[in-house]
Amino acid sequence: MPVVGVIGGGQLARMMIPPAINLGLEIRVLAEQEGMAASLAATQVGDYRDLDTVMAFAKGVDVVTFDHEHVPQSVLHALVDAGIAVHPGPDALQYAQDKLLMRQKLTELGLPVPDWAAVENEGELQDFLDAHKGRAVVKTPRGGYDGKGVRVVSAAHEAADWFGTLDEDGRGGALLVEELVGFRRELAQMAARRPSGALAVWPVVETVQKDGVCAEVFAPAPQSAGRVAEVAAQIAVDVAEGLGVTGAFAVELFETNDDRLLINELAMRPHNSGHWSQDGSTTSQFEQHLRAVLDLPLGATGLRDNCTVMINILGGPEHGTVPDRYPAALDKHPTVKVHYYGKEPRPGRKIGHVNSVGDNLDDTVFEAREAASYFQD
Repeated sequence: MPVVGVIGGGQLARMMIPPAINLGLEIRVLAEQEGMAASLAATQVGDYRDLDTVMAFAKGVDVVTFDHEHVPQSVLHALVDAGIAVHPGPDALQYAQDKLLMRQKLTELGLPVPDWAAVENEGELQDFLDAHKGRAVVKTPRGGYDGKGVRVVSAAHEAADWFGTLDEDGRGGALLVEELVGFRRELAQMAARRPSGALAVWPVVETVQKDGVCAEVFAPAPQSAGRVAEVAAQIAVDVAEGLGVTGAFAVELFETNDDRLLINELAMRPHNSGHWSQDGSTTSQFEQHLRAVLDLPLGATGLRDNCTVMINILGGPEHGTVPDRYPAALDKHPTVKVHYYGKEPRPGRKIGHVNSVGDNLDDTVFEAREAASYFQD
């Protein structure tokens, strides 16, 4: 029986467990602490930054993959040097770990990105602002997610605290500044690639953010037939091949007001924008990820119905638990699928999501939103 080792005990690892069981795989998880979302398969608890801990975990599995992208490069390279299969590998993961490296590589490949620069001080940031109508987006190259490490600024002093701590916490010696893109909507393109090179892509989806966190996903993206779908899919193929990505991954995109598609972020793992595929696609992103990292044939990625809507459960109920709400929610919405992560409710925290699959988008959106509302006070 093949054994897949997942570093990180969050909800992405948790959602790999059902397809692993269905495929007859053994899945093991190196969790950061007890009681995490993937505790059902947490065979070891330890620090993913410690080489001895990770090496001991990895020697008992056939392939190592990830719930997050934070494992240090030194640890990743040591695994590869020891002959352990790691997917995605360190040479690809570095671009998800460092936004400046990502922008540099994507620019070298000729892929569409916002205008950007690496800035080491307030003067350089002000020069960029002056050249871009006085507003820009500043990002810490490492460690940001779900809106963290991102600011819209109109004066260089608004990033003074970040410049003051550039050499701390592994942030590197520069910040990333980008043009403030005028966009009509955000899209995401999920794909998967085997180590032997075969690729599969899902339909491009539209994502809606709330306070920097993905709140809703519409699959496929409305009005995305033809050029938009083709360009988004080709961008994902070019990213996978150009960066050497293996496994399931997401390319987050801006559809600009002047009809361009620009790459915003990359995630080299299953991603929130692909959760709809659990119920709306022939092959979910979690099954596909397992197939890909084991270099197995990839599954079909077509839609089960005309559309699927995913709504994140953010924060959760103020009183009681998510399962306390099941009787009312499931009775009212028997066709909606609830995916709970086993997390305690907390303001703004992703604790689960619901998927609704249907023929009519408006009806499906209503059904998904109404079902999700039962779990949020």
